[in-house]
Parts: sequence; C-alpha cells; structure tokens
Amino acid sequence: MKTDDRRRRLVLGMAGLLLAGPALATRLAPTPDQMAGPFYPLEPPAEDDSDLTRVRGAVAPAQGRVTDLRGRILDLDGRPIRNARVEIWQCDARGRYHHPHDMGPPPDPGFQGFGHSMTDAEGRYRFRTIRPVPYPGRTPHIHYAVHVPGQRPFTTQLYVAGEPRNADDFLFRAIPAERRGRVQAEFLPGRGGGAELSASFDIVLGGRGGTPRS
Repeated sequence: MKTDDRRRRLVLGMAGLLLAGPALATRLAPTPDQMAGPFYPLEPPAEDDSDLTRVRGAVAPAQGRVTDLRGRILDLDGRPIRNARVEIWQCDARGRYHHPHDMGPPPDPGFQGFGHSMTDAEGRYRFRTIRPVPYPGRTPHIHYAVHVPGQRPFTTQLYVAGEPRNADDFLFRAIPAERRGRVQAEFLPGRGGGAELSASFDIVLGGRGGTPRS
C-alpha cells in the first residue's frame, strides 16, 4: 500500500472517531433494574387502568396523598419508545398490597393497587396514584414493569428522593451509590387536576435486562 493511501485512510478513520465521539458521549445511562418482588398480580385484575385512586363500585376514593406520576420511556440514545406497556403496583396507604399472599391488614377498597399506561409517540406515560408509604422491612417505593414488544420485560422500583428510610432499605442499598439517583423522584406539590403531589420518573432502557418476576 502506498504511503499516501495509508495516510488518507488514517485521516479518514480519525475523522470518523471524532464525529462518533460526541454521539457516544451523549448516550444516556440505563436505569438500574430491580426484582419485581412477590406481589406482582397472580392474574390481571379486572380493572387495571392508569388511575389507581378510584375503583369502580367503591364508596370512596383511595386513602393517601394523590399523586400525578408521569415520565418517559427512552432508549440509550434518548429516543422515545412508543407503544410500550408500563405497569406499576404498590401497597395502599395502609401498607397492604392487593395480593392474596400479603397477610397484612384489610386492603383499602378504594385503591386499585395495580395499573398500566401505554406510551405515546413521545414515549410518555402517566398515572394517578398515591405517594408510596413504607411497610415493615421496606422504604416507600413503587414497582415498575416495562414491556416492549420483542424484548424481555424490564423491572425496577421507584423510590422517594430524600426519604430517610432509603438508607436502611436492602434493595435500595444494593444499587451502587452513584446509580441510586436514577431510581428516585421528588414528590412535589401538585400541578393541578386535583392531585396533591406530582412526580416525574424517566426510564432508560438498553442496559442489563429485566429481572424475572418472583
């Protein structure tokens, strides 16, 4: 190979790296995955819409601090993932899951306990739920499962930023300290619509696969 040809290929290769460098540097960090836990529904509930604070036929709405919970599902390049099924489930304001294996106090009949939302063209999802509360052995949290066609379900948990109990929670502490901010959200005064609080939580997919349900 002639010297000029080698030099030309070297220059073109270096130029390609320089162009790719900024793109690679702007890739998002993936959301840490976590176990689904024992209280994922054994079978889909009759009512599983995105409003967990009202149950058809219940006399009263859910107990607890009503929260407008929203966010986006993105890939590592920040592109929105549309038509993803986002599921959440959590205990009610009494600390009880709507699950036959939870032997706690009677559940709040006005709280749905589980719901789903489909992402739009911008990857956005939205729920109406309550601010999570603690129960014995766990800090307040909301379980998430994201289903994207052709991919393994991704599961994680959302924690309340600044919650003192986080420091003693074994699953929260299992996340490397530098990554814990990616599974926390602030629950701030609501933005109207009758919700007392609001929270935003984006999920970035593309890292380690979701944990099998247990």
